[in-house]
Amino acid sequence: MSFDDIIDRQGTHCVKWDMMEKIYGVPQDKGLAMWVADMDFRPPQCVLDSVQAQVDHGVMGYFGDDSDYRAAIQWWMQTRHGWDLNPDHIFTTHGLVNGTAMCVDTFTNPGDGVVLFTPVYHAFARVIKANGRRVVECEMTQDNGRYEMDFDAYDAQMDGSERMVILCSPHNPGGRVWTRAELQAVAAFAKRHELILVSDEIHHDLVMPGHTHIPMTAIDGIEERLVMMTSTNKTFNLSGSHTGNVIIADPDLREKFANRMAALGMSANSFGLFMVTAAYSPEGAAWVDELVTYLDGNRRLFDAGVNAIPGLKSMGLEATYLSWISFEDTGMERAEFTRRVEQDACIAVNHGPSFGKGGENWLRFNIATPRARVQEAVERLAVAFGDLQ
Repeated sequence: MSFDDIIDRQGTHCVKWDMMEKIYGVPQDKGLAMWVADMDFRPPQCVLDSVQAQVDHGVMGYFGDDSDYRAAIQWWMQTRHGWDLNPDHIFTTHGLVNGTAMCVDTFTNPGDGVVLFTPVYHAFARVIKANGRRVVECEMTQDNGRYEMDFDAYDAQMDGSERMVILCSPHNPGGRVWTRAELQAVAAFAKRHELILVSDEIHHDLVMPGHTHIPMTAIDGIEERLVMMTSTNKTFNLSGSHTGNVIIADPDLREKFANRMAALGMSANSFGLFMVTAAYSPEGAAWVDELVTYLDGNRRLFDAGVNAIPGLKSMGLEATYLSWISFEDTGMERAEFTRRVEQDACIAVNHGPSFGKGGENWLRFNIATPRARVQEAVERLAVAFGDLQ
């Protein structure tokens, strides 16, 4: 398979392509879907083979003995991230939005504050609010076009009712790979304010050349309050499997989480476990290396095209396949630049305000699609904003 292959996803109950007209008004017949964070690529053959083997066997019963699955996760984290993971610390949730909701439900109470460094992945705020907790937005600053965290300002915001902080590492939508010093500062902030620290590291395998992801587990002194979240879903384009991992080293936190999982009667779906086991393998690793090289090419093409349009500016993408574009310098109202993207260019994208404070003049573009589509998107945007040339 080539990442350049155009796979028609329309009519497959694909939210990204089949829902863009209903949600964004982007015509189905000529629209480009660049919103939902899944890729337009098939996963590696080893994953497809694992699913086919289950179909060929034909009996879809309960899954038992997950030792191979846990060993595969352990192998991947050790070989790809230098993380010596105890497989007994792994919980399997129905994806990481579910994992986030489970953490909020387990470790906080109604009315408690949950801290987010915004703008950030919109599902965090959604599940916090749905659980009856308060979103505490700590808006990030920018320095030379990169997001940074201002902990002096955040310390002043805290009122003592906060119980949790959620970190997106690498960052979505800004694409930052946090440095060790920044992660240490997050850990110190969590300790100062006695917060449970949930580190969502779902994009940790999709890091651009020249950057290195550091797992939060590598930071000393945070284990007693740390919850790690990882998944194959973004790395291998398996979001429909709804399989994620919440990994907790601290025994007290782990017991609380296990009790809540048991109370809700939660267990994993077998297809997800087979796919994870197959993906976290040498064959899967080779595929990811090829994927990242391809995404880096898409990034360079998209950045060059966008930054050539006066008034548009892309944030430097260090990780993820989600390009964060500022329209502030166009001088346009948000409704106008959004209309041009969606109606003139016919591109469905995520709206910046959904990511919280700081996202008002931004749109998020998903570039995990064949390069011909990225090139087409650049050309459409150049026409849509042609009067600025």
